[in-house]
Amino acid sequence: MNAVTSTLRDLGLPLPGGRSYDIAGKAVLITGGAAGIGLALAHELHARGAVLALLDRDADALAKAAAALGSRVHTAAADVRSRTATADAVRELSQRAHGLDVVVANAGVTPPPATLRQIDDAEFDRVLDVNVTGVFNSVRPAIGDVITRRGHIVVISSAAAFTPGPGGAAYMISKAGAEQLGRALRLELAAHGVSVGVAYFGVVDTQLARTTLDDDPLGRALEARLPRPLRRRITAEQAARVLADAIARRAGRTLAPAAWQPWALLRGVVNVFADAYLSADRRCQALIRELENRGP
Repeated sequence: MNAVTSTLRDLGLPLPGGRSYDIAGKAVLITGGAAGIGLALAHELHARGAVLALLDRDADALAKAAAALGSRVHTAAADVRSRTATADAVRELSQRAHGLDVVVANAGVTPPPATLRQIDDAEFDRVLDVNVTGVFNSVRPAIGDVITRRGHIVVISSAAAFTPGPGGAAYMISKAGAEQLGRALRLELAAHGVSVGVAYFGVVDTQLARTTLDDDPLGRALEARLPRPLRRRITAEQAARVLADAIARRAGRTLAPAAWQPWALLRGVVNVFADAYLSADRRCQALIRELENRGP
């Protein structure tokens, strides 16, 4: 693939000749596949004919997901923080699915609003362990399969990877790490015929987001600091369709909602002004003080 075609693909534009990746019959590993975006993606890809390999730490939720989906579904329970358990689960799923074509590293957590000064040490470690190390633990044991099949890998990052987020530093750090992990994989695996995409979402209306933003008064206040177009939420089903379409074109980069696109493309310039503005903004300062005053 030449540089022009690669750039068109990354921007989500049509490829010359209509090149696409047919997911029908392909085996897709989805981590965090029993709830939220992962479960919605499982339903979307299953409807498109994929064979599913779902990995999640919640065995009961996996069983419910498999029962709802029906045929062409394999499941294994593991916590992505455990390198050994995750590798064993991925190998088991690979054997049962007769190899893996696509990996979607989706498992992630969002901590309650907190500053770096006040966040509990164990909570900070948990966020990094799931959102960054968990991606590594999930992808690495599947790479051999994906190379053999010249398949595709998706790493789920976030718009938080490139935007300031007062009170959400642990999450921002983890998603920036996930972004760089995906970009590194893309360069390393290109020579093997494997494509790698990084997906960025704004606010997706899952239970995880509702717990962090809706159920916490300070979470609501922090979200309100976003410009109105960026506060628009999409459903897990909408996110799943975006991801499925991205896999179908082997996209190197996927972002939704579209209102985040200018910031993503111009982040180097926009963030200079955003950081300066928020640092001096008294409402932002008051929110931080309120956050820290309520303790860990």
